[in-house]
Amino acid sequence: MVQDKLRLGSRIRALRRGEGLSQAKMAERLGISASYLNLIEHNQRPLSAQVLLRLAQEFHLDLKSFAGGEDERLVADLLEVFGDPLFERLSLTPADVRDQVGQSPIVARALLDLYHAYQGARTSAGILSERLSEGQEMKGVEISRLPSEEVSDFIQRHMNYFPALEEGAERLWREAGLEGKDLFQALAQYLEQVRGVRVRIEKIGTMHGAIRRFDPARSELLLSEVLRRGSRNFQLAHQVGLLEHSGVLERLADDPLLMTGAARSLCRVAMANYYAAAVLMPYDRFLKAAQEERYDIDLLGHRFRTSIEQVCHRLTTLRRPRAEGIPFHLLRVDVAGNISKRFSGSGIRIARFSGACPLWNVHAAFLTPGMTRVQLSRMPDGTTYFDVARTLSRESGGYHAQRAVHAINIGCPVQYAGDLVYSDGVDLGNPAAVPVGVTCRLCDRMNCEQRAFPAIQSPLEIDENVRGASFYASTSEG
Repeated sequence: MVQDKLRLGSRIRALRRGEGLSQAKMAERLGISASYLNLIEHNQRPLSAQVLLRLAQEFHLDLKSFAGGEDERLVADLLEVFGDPLFERLSLTPADVRDQVGQSPIVARALLDLYHAYQGARTSAGILSERLSEGQEMKGVEISRLPSEEVSDFIQRHMNYFPALEEGAERLWREAGLEGKDLFQALAQYLEQVRGVRVRIEKIGTMHGAIRRFDPARSELLLSEVLRRGSRNFQLAHQVGLLEHSGVLERLADDPLLMTGAARSLCRVAMANYYAAAVLMPYDRFLKAAQEERYDIDLLGHRFRTSIEQVCHRLTTLRRPRAEGIPFHLLRVDVAGNISKRFSGSGIRIARFSGACPLWNVHAAFLTPGMTRVQLSRMPDGTTYFDVARTLSRESGGYHAQRAVHAINIGCPVQYAGDLVYSDGVDLGNPAAVPVGVTCRLCDRMNCEQRAFPAIQSPLEIDENVRGASFYASTSEG
C-alpha cells in the first residue's frame, strides 16, 4: 500500500505540472485545500476515490493509468539496467529501485533513457573500433537508441490494441463488401475503384528484392510472385491502410516515445501491419474462432489464410473491453538468440538489454524445426506460464535465396492454459515446471547449469578447489 501511495503522489504532481497549474489552482478545481493536495503529492495522505473521480472529470484522465502496471514495467526495466556490471559496486536492491520509481517516475524514466543512450554509444563505439582495426573508412556512426526499441515500447504502452485501426478495418469490410468474396480480388478491386491503383503480380527478377512496391506516380502496386495467397492479401490490406488511414497512422506515430524520424516511420509501418491483420482477421470473427478452436494456431492460419506469425501477433491484440481474449506474451528470436520482437500482455518480464533465458523453449524450437513445443515455465517470483514455441518458415525467392530462420514463442499465465488445445495431456499443476528467468543477472537460481553471468544479488565467490554446476554457481556447504 505504501508503494501505491508513493506512485499516486508522484503521478498527481506530474499531472499538475503538465497542466501548468499551481497547487492552489489545481486544489480549487478538485474542491480540496492546497495544503491537502500538497500532502497527497508528498504521499502523506491517501488519494480518496472522490478526489480520484474528480481528477478524471476535470482532466479527462483515464483511471487505468493509475493501475500501476506501467510503473511495474519501469521497475523491472531498471532492475535489468542495474544488473549491468557497470553498477555492481553500488549494491542496489530491488527495494531501492522501487523507492526511486515511487518517488519520481520521471527521474526513473530519465535514467532508463540515459542507459539506452549509453548502450547505443557503447555499441557504436564497438562497431567503430572493429572497423578501424580492419582498416575500414568510417563516414560516421550514429549513436542513438534503436528505432525498433522505441516502437516496441510504444506498442507495449498501448498494450498492442489500437481501436481506431480496428474500426477502420471493420469499416472496410462494410464499404468494400468483402463478405463472401475472394479477399485478393475484392481488395484489388477496391484499390482500383476507390484509389485508382492497379495491382500487378510481377516476376521476382523485376522486383529488385522487394515483395511489395508502390509507385504513386503511376498509381501502381506491384507484388512479388513469391508471395503466397495469404501474404498477397496481407500486402494489399497493408497498402490500403497506408493510403486510406494515413491520418490515423500519423497521429499514432506522433508520440513522445518515438524520438526519431526513423522510429516514427517504422511505427507507421507497424501500424499499417496491425491494420492489415485486422482486415484479414476481423476482431469478432477471429476471437470467436480462436475460442471455439481453443486457440489452435495452425487451424486459425488455414481458416483466415494467414501465417503462423500473423496469427500469433493477432492473438496478442485481442484487448477490446468486454470482448477480450487470453492475455498472451510473444517473443521472436533468431538462431543467435537475438530478440527481434517482444510483447508482454501476460505480465511476464522479457529481457530488453540482454539475451532471453536459454531454458525457455523458444530456443529449443530450433532443434525440432516445424514442430510445436510446449512448456510450463516458472519464473523466479513463483509465477507460472504456459508457453508454445515453434520455428517459422517464410516464402523463398528460389534455390539461391537465403532463408531467415526464426522461432516464435506465445504464452499466457497458467490459469488460462486449459483453454488452449496445446495443454491437452499436460499436467498444469506439475511442480516440476522449467525454472525460467529473465536474465542471468536478475535470476537468483544460483545452481542453474545454464548460468552465464553472476547474479547481482549474490557476490561472486571463487573457490579454486570446488566446481559448482556452473562457473558462477554457489559452492557453499551451508
